[in-house]
Amino acid sequence: MLQLKNITKDYKLGDEKIHALRGVSIDFRESEFVSILGQSGCGKTTLLNIIGGLDRYTEGDLIIGGKSTKEFKSSDWDTYRNHSIGFVFQSYNLIPHQTVLSNVELALTLSGVSKAERRKRAKEALEKVGLGDQLKKKPNQMSGGQMQRVAIARALVNDPDILLADEPTGALDSETSVQIMELLKEISKDKLIIMVTHNPDLAEQYSNRIIRLLDGKVVDDTNPYDRNVVELIGKKMEEKKQKKPSMSYLTALSLSLNNLMTKKGRTFMTSFAGSIGIIGIALILAISSGAQMYIKSVEEETLASYPIMIESSAMDMTSMMTSMMKDNEDGSETEDGKVHSNNIMGNMVNAMLTQLQANDLKSFKNYLENGGTDIKDYVSDIKYSYSTPLNIFRKDEDKGIIQVNPAQLFEDMGMTNAMYNSQLMSNVVSSSYDVWRELLDNDRLNAEQYKVLAGRMPEAYNEVVVMVNKNNEISDYGLYCLGLMDSDELIEAVKNALSNDGEEVNFESEKQEYTYDELMSLEFRLVINGDFYSKENGVWVDKSDDNIYMTSVVENAVPIKVVGVIKPEENSIMSSSSTSVIGYTHELTEYLVNKVNESEVVKEQIASPDTDIFTGKEFRKTDEESKKLTMDDLKAYIATLPAEQQAEIYEKLQQAQQMGMTEEQIAEAFSKQFGSSESDATYDGNLTKLGVASLDEPSRISIYPKDFESKEKIEEIINGYNEKVKSEGNENLKIEYTDVVGLMMSSVSTIIDAISVILIAFVAISLVVSSIMIGIITYISVLERTKEIGILRAMGASKRDISRVFNAETLIV
Repeated sequence: MLQLKNITKDYKLGDEKIHALRGVSIDFRESEFVSILGQSGCGKTTLLNIIGGLDRYTEGDLIIGGKSTKEFKSSDWDTYRNHSIGFVFQSYNLIPHQTVLSNVELALTLSGVSKAERRKRAKEALEKVGLGDQLKKKPNQMSGGQMQRVAIARALVNDPDILLADEPTGALDSETSVQIMELLKEISKDKLIIMVTHNPDLAEQYSNRIIRLLDGKVVDDTNPYDRNVVELIGKKMEEKKQKKPSMSYLTALSLSLNNLMTKKGRTFMTSFAGSIGIIGIALILAISSGAQMYIKSVEEETLASYPIMIESSAMDMTSMMTSMMKDNEDGSETEDGKVHSNNIMGNMVNAMLTQLQANDLKSFKNYLENGGTDIKDYVSDIKYSYSTPLNIFRKDEDKGIIQVNPAQLFEDMGMTNAMYNSQLMSNVVSSSYDVWRELLDNDRLNAEQYKVLAGRMPEAYNEVVVMVNKNNEISDYGLYCLGLMDSDELIEAVKNALSNDGEEVNFESEKQEYTYDELMSLEFRLVINGDFYSKENGVWVDKSDDNIYMTSVVENAVPIKVVGVIKPEENSIMSSSSTSVIGYTHELTEYLVNKVNESEVVKEQIASPDTDIFTGKEFRKTDEESKKLTMDDLKAYIATLPAEQQAEIYEKLQQAQQMGMTEEQIAEAFSKQFGSSESDATYDGNLTKLGVASLDEPSRISIYPKDFESKEKIEEIINGYNEKVKSEGNENLKIEYTDVVGLMMSSVSTIIDAISVILIAFVAISLVVSSIMIGIITYISVLERTKEIGILRAMGASKRDISRVFNAETLIV
């Protein structure tokens, strides 16, 4: 039941109060056609707006379905208007830039009805008012009567309980007015229709109840409601669950777009003017962001190939090169007509000797991991390398076992010269010609740098991947080293070239092709240095040249499986090492070091630090500790020999005694003939020979910074470590490192940073200008669309929905 109790509505005009309604009380039936008559200014439209929830009463109460509206919130009124009220206005109030069908659908859109359902119901409503064939027309293409029919269809489409009509025939001719009234009378059979009109004839003819107002009061009611009859106008509202009305972003965009399309010229000009600033912002941000991202990617990729390297024995190459460059500068004038020498070589040697320093990497590694530094925030990876050789073998059906790492190709070609074996070149040779390379211990960086062509990346210590270049190629050098290509022809060609027969050699390796499955079927074996030795007669003997022995060792060694094929990404720097074919994880390095340290031969040498396990002799002592060989020492040594050798030596001893030689002379003679009882080897040398290393003491630390700023932070951490050990009196623990990249791109970063500051200033100015422009455009649009705002609010749109419409328009512009 819809009930008005003592409704009063006052308007303030300055200090004066205007009474629009004065204590109006009316009860309405569930379905009836009520006409409200009265002179202009008597409060008819105000009463209609209060009933429709468009205006608020000052005093009294509006009861809907037995529920007071005194505590209604704005959202409650929105729901009430959307689900229970339908409005028909004198001026139709259709949205001009929407089609007839879209105008009718709008109320259903706010109710959250699906697209198919609301289109179906809108068509049915239009057919009911006789406009089923006018769906795609715009309001300006229709007559007044047709537009009023559209307004009625829009009011009915949401199946409201109450239809409010404000002068529905005021702008129509007589014939059309009759048609509209007939339509409203038909609707009143099952709905409550409240119509405000100035035409008493139409009211008398079509209404079954007429209420007259005068000066804001009810002065006549021809058919008042009997309160004893139980009718609940709000029954339908309580029976059906009412969904809170809400306009979707898509609807808001559609309304705004259609409105803008009706003003194409102005929209284009305002959009163009406003877009100048916005486009400027976009361009500036894009250029700045793109440049920064490019520099960052280049830095990270470059630093992935050129890390900060700290060797166990380091040399300050920068100081040495600076010294050499100074030698080339003009010096003092010399005497004319004579050639003088300079001291470049001497200065270089002096620089090499003075700048060479041993780094205590054990202490530095402990500082990085446990010293409380934040170095992990600045690095992509820290790689620890060890002196333990990675001996990898592969079994070949034709050649038996093949050592694939360290590569033996140059040795097989007879190119093991002094330069190749020199300590100075060892790191260069190792990094340039190693076929096996340790991958970074950073899954994210590896994923960015490499593309997996087949299989997957290695996850366990005994898993590796085959690495091809960007063209899906493997160098013939790598294939020779892996034994996938026969190196005999290459070796023969090199030997012919090195011979003196003058024969011209033009060797070209035959092209080979391999499927991913063929490469992933490769299997290798890991052999540690200790496996090369076998214990015989109390000493460990090198059996690496014994093919039968080595075959057995390789067959029982740890298998290494290929689990994937990878290649560098398009912009990757990782392709710079063209010889690397196999990539393995740091877990394999750790496994190798632990396995070497746990081998029997290593354990025995560690247990006997004074004895050379390869000869059975004691290690040579210092000059003070050294002593001459005595007869007792000689007899003890003879006792360790086989029986046949013992008999032979004792026979020679007897002969010497028969010749009158003293024991000292005999011991000295046998010492010269059979060698000293002391070994020329050293304890540390034997451990190095066996590949012994400690995971706490790497031979090289490679630090991969994230970017150049991080690189500077890392240098600060290293310098901080040096200052720390110096202050503690341990200056010998200072670290010298090699910075390969140096200042290569630092100047570029400085320029980019300076440009970015300038661009940011332009961005700020453009943003302010664009914001002002957009604000002006939105304000003008609000002023022009006040009518549309009223229509949407009458259909239950909330204030948030209205703001969404204009936000959408701003977004489109």
